[in-house]
Amino acid sequence: MDFEVEYNNRARVPNWADIFADWQGRSARLRGAAVAADLGIPYGPTARQILDIVWPETGRDAPVVLLIHGGYWQYMHPRDLTFAAEGLLKNGVGVALAGYDLAPDVPLDTIVSQLRGAAVCLYHRIRRRFAVTGHSAGGHLAACLTATRWKDLDPRGPDDIVPAGAGISGVYEVEPLVQTSMNDRLHLTADEARRLSPALWEVPQGRHFETFTGGLESAEFLRQGRDLAAAWAAQGVVTAAHAVEGTNHFTVVEQLADTGTPLVACLADMARDAAARA
Repeated sequence: MDFEVEYNNRARVPNWADIFADWQGRSARLRGAAVAADLGIPYGPTARQILDIVWPETGRDAPVVLLIHGGYWQYMHPRDLTFAAEGLLKNGVGVALAGYDLAPDVPLDTIVSQLRGAAVCLYHRIRRRFAVTGHSAGGHLAACLTATRWKDLDPRGPDDIVPAGAGISGVYEVEPLVQTSMNDRLHLTADEARRLSPALWEVPQGRHFETFTGGLESAEFLRQGRDLAAAWAAQGVVTAAHAVEGTNHFTVVEQLADTGTPLVACLADMARDAAARA
């Protein structure tokens, strides 16, 4: 199998730059029109370690979903994806968007640690559990957070800060990327890639995670979503794998911006259930 062909999404979707430009314009408009927003909350010492929280009302007591951007851990900014909060906002759910330092400036294990730090910061700010989602590399990070034992990191909070999440065209087994140009900046060995693959992790009991993959994606991306769900289901995780017909690696993100999609309904239910936990 040619992993470069399977995983190089910009080569598979030639108009990706136009899609990104559209996302950035819509994101700026949503931030400007938001009923309430807390922007640029620092959770770590570097400029990219920030949280933006966009709220459906001024009271700031809504359930919350943490949204993590993609870009193979090498590109993009959380504010490129603000537009994707629209579907959840219209369902009464707040959306926090997390930034992180990028490869090759930091290794992937540091990025995972940073997102865990973002989650701890968010929990102590809003004082309630929340759901998580992410696109592509963000889907990988969403799975990592869902599989985290939080008491090991933050004894002040519960062990299930992030009890549930959904990955959007995520990479849950990282090892295939070692053989691609994406690794030119990641510098991963095969052993490191396996260690950083949440599909291979032990998941705490009581977690819930579903995968949503574009139906027009490569066979490998579709396999990744199915295999993560199967591996975690075998451990007792509540899970399912979904293929979103007619969408590619980038257009699948539009499912978040639409108020009535199964992805938005799933995440809204997850966020409400998380916030209601005692």
